[in-house]
Amino acid sequence: MANTEIDRVDFVTHPAWLQLKSAASALQELQAQDGSIAEAGSHALAARHVDALRESIAELAPLFPHDATYLDACTDDFRAWAEGGFAVPDFLSSILAFDPASLRLNGVRHLVVFPMYTQNGSRNRFVEAVLVEVMWPDFIAELESTSYSNKLFLPIRFLDFTAGYDTNSAVLFPESVAMSQIPAFTWGAIFQDREAARFRTVVNAAADITSLQLPADALELLRDQKLAEETFIMWDLIHDRTHMRGDLPFDPFMIKQRMPFFLYGLEELRCDLTAFRECVKLSRDESASPSIRHHASLVLYAVVFDRIFRFAITGTRVRNYDAVAGQLLFAWLHQHDVLHWTDNKLSIDWPLVPDVVVQLSDAIDELYWRSIDRPKVSHWLAAYQLVANTLTPHPASVWAKGPDALPVSGTAGEMTDQLLDDEFPLSMFYEALHKKMSPVIESTVGIRA
Repeated sequence: MANTEIDRVDFVTHPAWLQLKSAASALQELQAQDGSIAEAGSHALAARHVDALRESIAELAPLFPHDATYLDACTDDFRAWAEGGFAVPDFLSSILAFDPASLRLNGVRHLVVFPMYTQNGSRNRFVEAVLVEVMWPDFIAELESTSYSNKLFLPIRFLDFTAGYDTNSAVLFPESVAMSQIPAFTWGAIFQDREAARFRTVVNAAADITSLQLPADALELLRDQKLAEETFIMWDLIHDRTHMRGDLPFDPFMIKQRMPFFLYGLEELRCDLTAFRECVKLSRDESASPSIRHHASLVLYAVVFDRIFRFAITGTRVRNYDAVAGQLLFAWLHQHDVLHWTDNKLSIDWPLVPDVVVQLSDAIDELYWRSIDRPKVSHWLAAYQLVANTLTPHPASVWAKGPDALPVSGTAGEMTDQLLDDEFPLSMFYEALHKKMSPVIESTVGIRA
C-alpha cells in the first residue's frame, strides 16, 4: 500500500484494531499483576484471545511497514507466552526490535502492543494496546539537531488505547514492558496531546478561580491545543536531556537507594528549571528563528503554570515529590515578591519572573555542584534545608529539628523513615485552592485532545 493510501486509513475504526483492542482487554481480565495467568482453567480462553490478537497484528502490519521487524517479533512473543503456559510474560525480543525514535517524522504512526504497566496509571503488567502518532514540528527538528540533541526523545499523540491509558499516564517507556532482562533503551515517548489538554483544562480553571489576569500570549497558549502541544514538546525535549547533564551527584535518581522523596522532586524541578532557563535564553536570542523564540517564550508560562497549579495539588499527600516541587516554586515566587495574593486575587509580575525563577535554578544547581564533595547524609540534609528555607515543614517533623534529632549514624532507610508522608503540608492558600480545583483535576483522567 502506498504511503498516501496508508495516510487515508482510519486506524481507530479498522476492524482488525477493534478486534485487537477487544482481545487485549479480555486478556486483562484474566491476568495477575505480574502479567501471568495462573488459573489453568482460563488458559484455553486466553489462548483464543491471543490467537485473535496475533491475527489482528498480522492484518494491521502492512499499515506499519517501518515496524515490520517489531510486529513479527511481537506475534512470536505472544505465541511463546501462550505455548509456555501463560507464565510471567517475556517480551524482550519485541521490545528490542521496537525503535520508534529512529524515524522521527511528523505523522508517522505506530501500533504498540505489550504486556506493560502504565506509569502514573496502573502497576499491573497487563496486555495493553496503543495506537500513536509521532509529533515532530520543524522547529523541534531544528532545535534537536543543534544545541539540544536528544536522540531518545519521542513526542507522540494518542489515536486510541486500552484501559491502562484511560488514566493519568502520559508516557510510554520501554522499561515498563514485561521482559526477562533490562537492556539499554533507545527511546522514551511522551504523549504531548494529553499533557497539553490537561494543562489547558487545569490552568484555565485555576486562572478563573484565582482571578488571575493572563497576558495575551498566555491566553493564546491556553486557547490553542496545537500550540500548547508544540510548547510542551520543546519543554520536554530540554527537560529529558537534562537528567544526565550538569554537575550531578553520581546518580541523581539514586536508583535502588532509599532516597528522601523530596530529592526526587528537586531533580524533576531542576530539569524543568533548566528548560525554563534555556528558553529564557532562546526567547531573547535574536539569531534564533521566530518560531523558536515564540515557543520558548511560551515554555516559561507552561513551566510556571503547570508546576504551581497542577503539580502542587495533584495526587495524594503521601510522599508526593512533584507536589512539593510545585509548592516550592509557588512559595519562591511569592517570597521573592513577583507573585501576589492580595484582595483574594492572584497576580504575577511577569517581567520579573524569568530572573527570579533562574535564581531558584541556580540554588538547586549549587546544591548539586557541592554534592560530590559531601557525604550522602550531608547532601540530604543540605537539600532538606534548601526546601525548608522556603516551605514550612510539618510541626511534628523530626527532620526539621536538624541532625541532632536524626539517626545520622544509621542506615539510609532509618533516615528516610523519619520523614513524614506529608513532610511539607499544603499552605492555607493551597488547601483552599485544592478544594476548588480537585473536580477539575479529576476530570482530566484519561483526557485526550
